[in-house]
Amino acid sequence: MSVRVTTQAFDPGAETNTFLAAGDGAGAAVSFTGLVRSTPDAPITSLTLECYPELAINQLSAILGEAMQRFELRAASIIHRYGTLQPGDPIVQVMTLSPHRTAAFESAQFLMDYLKTDAPFWKQETGPGGTQWVAPRADDDTARARWE
Repeated sequence: MSVRVTTQAFDPGAETNTFLAAGDGAGAAVSFTGLVRSTPDAPITSLTLECYPELAINQLSAILGEAMQRFELRAASIIHRYGTLQPGDPIVQVMTLSPHRTAAFESAQFLMDYLKTDAPFWKQETGPGGTQWVAPRADDDTARARWE
């Protein structure tokens, strides 16, 4: 189980390979990498994430521990960046190892739903219209509610 909150870029492929090397006899692995998104209808030039790293590490470690127990995982990892990122940059990676695929997929979704709604990161997007805080989305709250 590992949590890394960092300003440093990471290589999703290398992170996945390192994670898989410690497979511990698991039958399923899921890796999800979230990228900074910029679309033609909502272009951005940068995304800035703010956080208190110690708080973020403590809260992410707690939810990772819950996922480990709830889904009987062999291993799990969260990498989350903060600072100023550009469109296309990896921002988050969640990896899970489980004896079975259902638990691996569900635990990754559980972790991402938490990260989208309750993790202590604050986001600002900068684009043609200036800089604005990113507001919570009802769809993310709905996805998170299914785990209660």
